[in-house]
Amino acid sequence: MKIAIAGLGLIGGSLALDLKKRGFASEIIGVDNNIRHCNIAVLTELVERTEILEKAVGESDMIILCTPVGAIESMLPFVLDRVKGTSKVVVDMGSTKSEIAESVKNHPARENYVAAHPMAGTEFSGPLAAISKLFDYKHVIICDRERSGKEQLNRVLEMFKVLNMKVKYMNSKAHDLHVAYVSHISHITSFSLALSVLEKERDEENILTLAAGGFESTVRLAKSNAETWAPIFIQNAEYITQVLDTYLEKMNLFRDYIKAADSENLCRLMEKANEIKKILN
Repeated sequence: MKIAIAGLGLIGGSLALDLKKRGFASEIIGVDNNIRHCNIAVLTELVERTEILEKAVGESDMIILCTPVGAIESMLPFVLDRVKGTSKVVVDMGSTKSEIAESVKNHPARENYVAAHPMAGTEFSGPLAAISKLFDYKHVIICDRERSGKEQLNRVLEMFKVLNMKVKYMNSKAHDLHVAYVSHISHITSFSLALSVLEKERDEENILTLAAGGFESTVRLAKSNAETWAPIFIQNAEYITQVLDTYLEKMNLFRDYIKAADSENLCRLMEKANEIKKILN
């Protein structure tokens, strides 16, 4: 089938690589407002060609939205207007779902749309960040599946099967709550640590020289694209602020016990945290 991919960054580019390589797509049409991204995607053969969104939608059987979530929210009704009355599939890869789902809940072409979130990625962005096998054996969340047409849902499931992904189902609100804990707070923590170290580095030039593996792995996510993550934080503000309150409470406990030289309670906190090994082994 012909597939249009809007947003030729890490996710869109990696999808393009494997969907073509594995025979799911006969042609990939790219869409991106960044002309440099368009040129790179064509030159590196991520896509056969690029078009404006309206033309790409008209020529494609499946439209995959891989832009930042704010752009998905504004783009999705436009795309659904143009697939109404057809069997075309529209699927988004956004990291938040509630606001996007709400924006089209009464759209006459709602059944053409499947809400998805692949739990895969790196800290890099742009078409040159695209890599093959990014999605292999990762989870993908499909939200509000009962609102999608059976034919459209099955085609999206076929795509994720080709990508070797493990499918889970949730409603939009549950999804946003869970990703606030397992994804969004990790990025905020990484950004905050990087800012703290950069501020101190002005006076202590050896901090980054002495940085070891633990520091590098903790701040890796601070390299992530701000234009991607700012809309995610804003769209999921309700749940992220809840998570931040809990996180700050735990940080304050560490500060208080360290300040009081309370080794017993420090050990108790860390031993409690060690229980994460039962989940992540």
